[in-house]
Amino acid sequence: MSICSAAVLISGSGTNLQAFIDETASGKIDLELSVVLSNRPDAAGLERARKADISIECLRHQDYPERAQFDAALVETLDKYAPDLVILAGFMRVLTATFVDHFRGRILNIHPSLLPKFPGLDTHRRALDAGEKWHGSTVHFVTGELDGGPALIQGRVPVRPGDSMAELAARVLAVEHKIYPQAVRLFAAGRIQYRDGSAWLDGERLNEPLQYSNTIRG
Repeated sequence: MSICSAAVLISGSGTNLQAFIDETASGKIDLELSVVLSNRPDAAGLERARKADISIECLRHQDYPERAQFDAALVETLDKYAPDLVILAGFMRVLTATFVDHFRGRILNIHPSLLPKFPGLDTHRRALDAGEKWHGSTVHFVTGELDGGPALIQGRVPVRPGDSMAELAARVLAVEHKIYPQAVRLFAAGRIQYRDGSAWLDGERLNEPLQYSNTIRG
């Protein structure tokens, strides 16, 4: 079985990217990070890619008058690397059908909430305002519905009395660094697939997302 190649798309600091860099370097994921692409040339995560000797691409979305044109350029650029998997790791652009249809079943995203709760932005504030006892993050396949694709794995964290948004966000980010590599490990091993609009694990439809545990092995 050939090694799974991945493109990682970022817009910011790239802490989830670093988790993938560390896990591939240690051999915990059988993955080749083929390229890191950003829509922001000043994204700090690009320096992480440089230090890890990963190819870098940058496409400024401001250079394209329409969203679909930007997505078409993304597709053209990524196709040069022929990725088996596209990992959205803090890529702050809503992707159109131009992109999603081209890579359907091969795009993963991580969202900072326990989907289907709180799709979209400001998830930590919304969780606090709603008085949630638990918050967390979800890895899911990307479809045309914003944050609505089939969920693969979730990591929960408690919402503590007096939590600030920053404190809660830091706790969620820590669990993201665990569940995202775990989901990619399962994908790279061929255990997770996207079929018929659903996620499948080991040949069975995944009706509920996996809950993060150190006992889930890739």
